[in-house]
Amino acid sequence: MRAVLRARLGWARLALRGAALGRAPGPPCWSCGAALPSGDGPRFCPGCQALQPPAPRPDLFRLMDCDRSFRIDPGQLQRRFRSLQRAVHPDRFGQRPPKEQYYSEQHSSLINKAYQTLLNPLSRGLYLLELSGVEPAKETDCDADSAFLTEIMEINEKLAESKNEDNLKEIETLIKVQQEELTREVTAAFERDDLQEAKKLLAKMKYFANLEDKLKAMKIPS
Repeated sequence: MRAVLRARLGWARLALRGAALGRAPGPPCWSCGAALPSGDGPRFCPGCQALQPPAPRPDLFRLMDCDRSFRIDPGQLQRRFRSLQRAVHPDRFGQRPPKEQYYSEQHSSLINKAYQTLLNPLSRGLYLLELSGVEPAKETDCDADSAFLTEIMEINEKLAESKNEDNLKEIETLIKVQQEELTREVTAAFERDDLQEAKKLLAKMKYFANLEDKLKAMKIPS
């Protein structure tokens, strides 16, 4: 009984401290009621070491220890991904209570999602727009750019007419070059805080992502 009261008192103190700093505290430990700090990453109770549930809407950049920026360090992102997965992978929780096993699965899935979202330039850009309150980029955002739409149509025609692996590799190279150029342009748009331009460029990247999907479906297995 005393332990529970101490845990609740600790949570209340943490809540007061967080309020003074303008931060809301996390909920108390589900297992023992101990006070817990708020955070976007996996948390273990300092008292009973129980794994806590993921935050409801975590910031994926904070979760992966990255600056909220379109320009990221893939090596740093991968190291963070591996470190987090080692800590929460379900294989480590086989002997723990069912609730912790469930939380470890949730964390592992969330970490995979965060890694894939931030690693891919298109999904990373779309997520940045979402965090900034900008409506998602749609392919129709490119409707006014007739030259671009003509280029996409020509590539689609080449795909439809391709009969061998060499042709597909040529188209693959073309798409890769275009995506790399768009990635550079999106980086520049975000760094000058031109979100509407970034949105238009990301819409173009969506077209090329669709072409990449078509190409993968057509490639001859090696």
